[in-house]
Amino acid sequence: MTYDEIKQLYQNHIMPTYARSEAAFARGEGCTLYDADGKAYIDLASGIGVSSVGHAHPKWVEAVCGQAARLAHVSNLFHTLPDALLAKRLTGIAGMKNVFFSNSGAEANEGAIKLARKYSRDKYGGGRDVIITLLQSFHGRTVTTLAATGQKKFHDHFFPFTEGFAHVPANDVKALENALNRSTSAAKSVGNLALMPEQPQAGVCAVMVECVQGEGGVLPMDAEYLKAVQKLCEERDVLFICDEVQTGIGRCGAWFSYQRAGLKPDVATFAKGVAGGLPLGGFMANEKCSKVLTPGTHGSTFGANPICCQAGLASLDIISEVLPQVDAKGKLVADLLSGAKGVKSVRGMGLMLGIVTGGVNSAEVVKEALKQGVVCLTAGPDVVRLLPPLVISGEQLTEGVEIIKGAIGALYDKEA
Repeated sequence: MTYDEIKQLYQNHIMPTYARSEAAFARGEGCTLYDADGKAYIDLASGIGVSSVGHAHPKWVEAVCGQAARLAHVSNLFHTLPDALLAKRLTGIAGMKNVFFSNSGAEANEGAIKLARKYSRDKYGGGRDVIITLLQSFHGRTVTTLAATGQKKFHDHFFPFTEGFAHVPANDVKALENALNRSTSAAKSVGNLALMPEQPQAGVCAVMVECVQGEGGVLPMDAEYLKAVQKLCEERDVLFICDEVQTGIGRCGAWFSYQRAGLKPDVATFAKGVAGGLPLGGFMANEKCSKVLTPGTHGSTFGANPICCQAGLASLDIISEVLPQVDAKGKLVADLLSGAKGVKSVRGMGLMLGIVTGGVNSAEVVKEALKQGVVCLTAGPDVVRLLPPLVISGEQLTEGVEIIKGAIGALYDKEA
């Protein structure tokens, strides 16, 4: 079918929750996408950080097809080998005790929230249920993870939210310390967004952070700040949760971004790149939190699906081969854009990068780049976000970035 025919089907039958770009992709090979009309595009978005091993990688395809021919689904009422092997592999590289598999990042963060509240209630009883997150954070689109998200623009239309969240400025140790030290009578005023309206006041059970805020603008946290957060949590037996949904699975140059800062969180969530394109997420717990969730307290029908877990094993194998090159590829992007017209800076970590423009609308850059055969993303009105497959070559990365650089420069001249 042609692009126009596919677009018409979308307009007739799919809810308009996305302002979709003018392309309908039909297939992918390596780090190249092909649309319904046969045009090729360099993929610097990887499906919002999901297709970390590129498209149709032979090892990945073999793993998925082989498992699909053996067993697709039995539910978590039974054991399967892919589930067990992936759990062993992930907890080993993460330095964690055990894992719960879900389908998405939002579900992973919901599960971590449940674990934190149960840990506190089991140990301290009620009245200690608040979870502190950071302004500009993003933790998902369910009603609960939206409440955890520290951006007002995501909160419109959906009140009332789940109770028990507070937000403080990032990289501000004093603000977090003040929030943790407040009496229960003052808990409602924590942070600029405060707790959700009309909720009871309570103490704190957890702090949840992204080491690099993706949807918030590709904003890395200071390593010393993150260490201070962990220390404050340890002193108060408040769980320290790292949201690694976008930053994890090699995206930031280590398996998990918290490892770059030498952190040891109590809980870490993940999703996106773990299964190379299939829906899989989850959260891992350290020894202290490993037995909090017991039979009947949490579940997922599709979580730990054997095909997705087998895809995860293949993806980890592929990523392990290119992980040592991720930082160098990120530096290549920064070098290519250094001093470029319309580019103020490049920030981020590894291959999670934000190009900060000087007065150029990022959505217009993305639109123009797409016309010229490059897929990229936004992270705010003046940030172009790059999340290329981790397997991308330096040559193809250079070609794509040069096109984006040209698009920014042309739009800058137009605005001048």
